[in-house]
Amino acid sequence: MKSVLPLFLILNYLIVLPSFSYAQENNEEKGSLKSGTIDSQFDYIYSVSNNFQEYKVVKRTNLDQLKSNILDSMRTMRTEVGDLKLLIVSEKDSIKNLIATLAVAETEKQEAIAEKDNFSFLGIGIHKAVYSSMMWIVVAVLAGALAIFSFQYFSSFKKIRKAQKDLAEVQEEFENHRKNMLDRERKLKRELVDAQMGR
Repeated sequence: MKSVLPLFLILNYLIVLPSFSYAQENNEEKGSLKSGTIDSQFDYIYSVSNNFQEYKVVKRTNLDQLKSNILDSMRTMRTEVGDLKLLIVSEKDSIKNLIATLAVAETEKQEAIAEKDNFSFLGIGIHKAVYSSMMWIVVAVLAGALAIFSFQYFSSFKKIRKAQKDLAEVQEEFENHRKNMLDRERKLKRELVDAQMGR
């Protein structure tokens, strides 16, 4: 029995000591004034405070540390808010610059489109659609004039051929008539010569 008691105490010591140290570590991990959120720091102060009647007794050093932590957090947040405000102002300026650049680019695009669709012809600005319509009208008028002149040319050509044929016939007839006249004139001259000699 004497040997069982020291063995029991040693086993009890080995079991209780690690669980006690684990509970202390767990308590420290649950919260402290050196790390964690403000809520966890308040929870930590509440857990480490003593009770006096219905009040909690808090160490002044813990309150001072908590106050310092809260003020640090507020300073950090104010700095972040200031940085965010500056970032917002910078972003607004960037957006205004981008909007202005976009407006200029849109104006240049519209001018480029208008310039592409318009061009100067004989010093007059003309839209391409109007110019194209005018050119097609000119082409149609020229094609009509060509058709009319071709028709007149071919009809005149036929008339000229007919006139040339008639002229050739008249010339041939005239030539025949001239030959006949020459023959008659010779014949008459012979008769005249014969008549004068016969006298």
